[in-house]
Amino acid sequence: MNEDTTRREFLLGMSALGLLLPRAAGALAQGTMPARTIPASGEQLPVVGFGSSKAVLEIPTEGTEPVERVLRRLVARGGRVVDTSPRTEAIDARFGPLLDLPGLRDRLFIAAKINTNGADAGVAQMRQTQRLFRRPTLDLVQVESMRDIGAHWPNLRAWKDSGEARYIGVTVSSDAAHDRLEAFMRAERCDFVHVNYSVVETRAEERILPLARELGMAVLINRPFMNGSYFQRLADRALPAWAADFDCASWAQFSLKYILSHPAVTCVFTETTNPAHMEENMQAAFGRRPDEATRGRMRALMREV
Repeated sequence: MNEDTTRREFLLGMSALGLLLPRAAGALAQGTMPARTIPASGEQLPVVGFGSSKAVLEIPTEGTEPVERVLRRLVARGGRVVDTSPRTEAIDARFGPLLDLPGLRDRLFIAAKINTNGADAGVAQMRQTQRLFRRPTLDLVQVESMRDIGAHWPNLRAWKDSGEARYIGVTVSSDAAHDRLEAFMRAERCDFVHVNYSVVETRAEERILPLARELGMAVLINRPFMNGSYFQRLADRALPAWAADFDCASWAQFSLKYILSHPAVTCVFTETTNPAHMEENMQAAFGRRPDEATRGRMRALMREV
């Protein structure tokens, strides 16, 4: 499911985009995007980032301009964090130079991944990413979906020790993987955990988010819009009037503000090639956030759709 296409159809159907963007621009004019602390170091990260994985796959057909425009919009609003995943060498050879452009290179925080089997294959992916992204040191290296974690984790620890990775962590993207993630968090020292979480998919707040806070691990969030199915569920629903009580102007912000209202969350990734959608997403970082009673009301509403 193309999340951007789903949202575009949804917004057009509601004739809402023209109303949302002026509010987004006004809110973002308040200043630099809010940031939260990485417990392992005290470094600050802006709370909304760019999930590039699907956008990068469009480069062979759409070129690099859409991705560059979103990256520049992110940086212009004070964002930094870009999540990546290894693609073919041909694709990443076109994506990597974008990360090295003037005005971007020294301002981005690059989260990379290993997503293969076998220690040697993982090392080869790391070397390719360093070369194509033109970064001998990567900000964060993660084992995607905890794939062959036993083979890769010793290498990640070694890369952190050598300075090739500033931080290390693991990712999951389904509720079914949470038990395994929890066990790993208790057994190993991660700087970051990267997990699925939204106003619909709330299981992470049962154990993963409290445990990350207890253990001092930063938390990255994927699937805030459930790969676009979130917007499909809401296609015939108007945003409730009470969403204005926490400065929410769209269904996208509804989920993002729910996510960001949890104190364990460090940064949430949104995937888009549309700068207007990136702007709308970043607006969720500003203004009021729902309190605990409102969060319960939000979850109840999602159970109805």
